[in-house]
Amino acid sequence: MDEQGDRGGVALAQAVRQLYQEGQTDYSLEPIVLVDARGEPIGRIRDGDAVVFCCRRGEREIQLTEAFVDASLNAFPRREFRSLTFVILTLYHEKFKDLPVAFAPTQVRDTLGEVVSRAGLRQLRVAESEKFAHVTFFFSGGNNQPFAGEEDVRVPSPKGVPFDQVPALSLPQVAARVVEGVREGYDLIVANFANGDVIGHTQSRDAKIACAEAVDRHLGEVVDAALAAGYVTLVTADHGNLEEMTQPDGSPHVAHTANPVPFIVVDPGIGVGAARDGSLADVAPTVLSAMGLARPEAMQGEGLVPAGAWGSRRVLLLILDGWGIGRDDDTNPIFLARTPVWDGLLRRYPHSTLQAAGEAVGLKPGKPGNSEAGHINIGAGRVILQDDVRLDLAMKDGSFYTNETLCRVIRETKERGTSLHLLGLLTEKSSHGSIEYPLALLRMAKAAGLGDVYLHIIFDGRSTEPGSAPALLEKSEGQVREIGIGKIVTGVGRGIALDRDGNYAKTRKAYDALVFGVGRRQTLE
Repeated sequence: MDEQGDRGGVALAQAVRQLYQEGQTDYSLEPIVLVDARGEPIGRIRDGDAVVFCCRRGEREIQLTEAFVDASLNAFPRREFRSLTFVILTLYHEKFKDLPVAFAPTQVRDTLGEVVSRAGLRQLRVAESEKFAHVTFFFSGGNNQPFAGEEDVRVPSPKGVPFDQVPALSLPQVAARVVEGVREGYDLIVANFANGDVIGHTQSRDAKIACAEAVDRHLGEVVDAALAAGYVTLVTADHGNLEEMTQPDGSPHVAHTANPVPFIVVDPGIGVGAARDGSLADVAPTVLSAMGLARPEAMQGEGLVPAGAWGSRRVLLLILDGWGIGRDDDTNPIFLARTPVWDGLLRRYPHSTLQAAGEAVGLKPGKPGNSEAGHINIGAGRVILQDDVRLDLAMKDGSFYTNETLCRVIRETKERGTSLHLLGLLTEKSSHGSIEYPLALLRMAKAAGLGDVYLHIIFDGRSTEPGSAPALLEKSEGQVREIGIGKIVTGVGRGIALDRDGNYAKTRKAYDALVFGVGRRQTLE
């Protein structure tokens, strides 16, 4: 590959602009495939090649990873790879423990769920599929197996319809299962209401207000049931999102925020001013205090309510996903919505604010929170450094460039005389990844004298401004040209490539583009 000429970014940017004119958005962009003058797809993944999946977060990367490495997957026809090397940056599911993992995790021990299990108590985790991994895998510190005495309930999220058309999502079924769990007498119930985050990512003002009202309605149902059964109910959130409707320029706000989140103690026996401010790491110690269980030394968080305030009780922990604290004005859908239950809880019960972003949850300073960081900090009872911090530290101190797994895959690919493929997210600040990772790997490949390296872009549409993909592609084009190796050959929306709801028809679209060159064809001039 020469250092001059189009590296694919400019051509793909042209295709994206055409798709915009057809009404498509970054998040859901159909696959675009770069082809040569003869119409042949450039840079398809072939047997003997190596792939580095440069995303780091977890639940959104599972299905596409399965498509390449899970021989038992029968969701759609796939090519039989006999010697494909597939590297993941982080271990986002234990089913991939035998894959090469560049930054293998240290599994978090002594989490809330583990302590409750060791005490011989029963616990229930409930969420709809959009957030199921958060109350299980992430809440349990990266442990994907239920603890003894733990039951996990996954309620299917709506399929085949835009979420902004169903702002209640599957919350009625989630709430019903929580109420049933209260009646069954679980010692600890952890439930996630997904609506605030899922609908907060949409551009619909009406959907966001309707979402807040649905959350309020079903919050009332479960709180009433818990009060009647003598539970302590703790209501909080994992990060902000829904509470901001618009950007400063008036455009829709569709991303996470760095705002604090609420913490409410619903227990008639606790004084109104009893709860102190803190961070998400303080939630697990508070739950253990309410349950009369000792906090393990590993939990560095502190209880948010004075010790001994409630004795030994059963606890319902409600996590309102994406429900941050916003302004009391028309920029806040929660403020605009009719929320009599929420307003009543704030009037009658002790409440405080928790930090849920930046360094308080193991992220970079000032960075908005996310569901993974939120739930793992809540469940661990301590600040857990997130993958982006670990990876960024590796980039800063140079250890990324000497990472044994990454260096080995580049060396072995060169020895085989095959191609290296980098799957990366086209963003500079998402919790799922950064374009800086594939660019760093390009530099490593260049230094090693590797020949063919191909970048397969996943358009973000969440942490990036709507309509920004062409400019980001053109910026990446310049960076790739400067490095002097690589071509940008595929583009597909995050909502397709990183589906997390079991919609393998979407996963197939991404896979077919990467492997077979199926998609909107764009000629490299």
